[in-house]
Amino acid sequence: MIYDSTSPVREIMQEFARVTGLSVPGAPPQRYLWTDAFAVCNFIGLYRRTNDTVFRDLVLMLVDQVHTILGRHRDDDPRIGWISGLNEQEGKLHPTVGGLRIGKRLNERREEEPPDERLEWDRDGQYYHYLTKWMHALNRVSRITGDPVYTVWAIEMAKTAHSRFTYVSAGGKKRMVWKMNIDLSRPLVSSMGQHDPLDGIVTFSELQNTAAANQGKMPHLNLRPEITDLAGMCRGRDWATDDPLGIGGLLFDASRIGQLMVRGGFGYPDLLGPVLGSALQGMEFLSRSSPLRAPPAYRLAFRELGLSIGLRGLEGLSGLVGNNPGIFDGKSFLSRKIMGLMKFEPIAEQIEQFWLDEKNQEAATWKEHREINRVMLATSLAPEEFLAV
Repeated sequence: MIYDSTSPVREIMQEFARVTGLSVPGAPPQRYLWTDAFAVCNFIGLYRRTNDTVFRDLVLMLVDQVHTILGRHRDDDPRIGWISGLNEQEGKLHPTVGGLRIGKRLNERREEEPPDERLEWDRDGQYYHYLTKWMHALNRVSRITGDPVYTVWAIEMAKTAHSRFTYVSAGGKKRMVWKMNIDLSRPLVSSMGQHDPLDGIVTFSELQNTAAANQGKMPHLNLRPEITDLAGMCRGRDWATDDPLGIGGLLFDASRIGQLMVRGGFGYPDLLGPVLGSALQGMEFLSRSSPLRAPPAYRLAFRELGLSIGLRGLEGLSGLVGNNPGIFDGKSFLSRKIMGLMKFEPIAEQIEQFWLDEKNQEAATWKEHREINRVMLATSLAPEEFLAV
């Protein structure tokens, strides 16, 4: 994509900066961790393409706002200060060591309050898969700025997330909870997210690869024990899903696995085939069930855009496999799966064009999640930075 004054990506991201209080002095900031992780990558992409330092400044401002707001307790919470429990000075030096809040509308469920599955979606806390997206975004900031502190913060958060979200089951196996409370002292949803261990092993390997390239600057940071744990949790798991966002996540992970394998930074290459196979299974199901042909009122844009972002990574992955036959053992096996997936690539543009249509943006399902939808639409239109490691 060529970035100019009429680029939808530029327009979307400039408006996002305004309406969420990032670029307007005195405006109340509205931070949400998932959306902000994609936004960081979008701003980095704009900076790379335009060399306009305004976008670099927005990256750094957004990181600072996320840490300052989502790294602290809520205004409606009797607890104050950094959710890590660190004092003010130490908290600024290690803003992610206690994790980061989701940024949901309602405060977390009280310990004595009974669970309410419907209400839980609107309540604050911490999601593992949101934290891994922020780790990835921080790592991209280190790559673009050359400052290792952002990857250091990501690794500090990775270590905390791993220690607090994982546990040993009664059967002696390592497991993971889906949602923790704000200060990571108790689980709010104890079931394990289907792809959380996969997101973890890929993201932690990405961070470990960056740390290895900066040994003189971060020699004390090592995620190998956590990666080994996650590999155990990934072993024998079924990744197949019919959720468009879940399929997109599998494709995003596959793209990163391929890049890390070329760099020599992924120790579990046998994961790539099952991940691609599960994504292909999901795409074949979607093509039969036709949910992407429903009216906008029955569709969730951000879930579909997660799929289109993942599909945008297939061309690059295909090139990696084709150009590195010595690295990708069983190249023909992987190539067949990738070719099977690439026949679905046109769906990415169909999703983008559908949600670029202002008539479809009138749907309540778009308006209810407007900022997530718009930022992920921008990522799908220009996915290079988000898909990179």
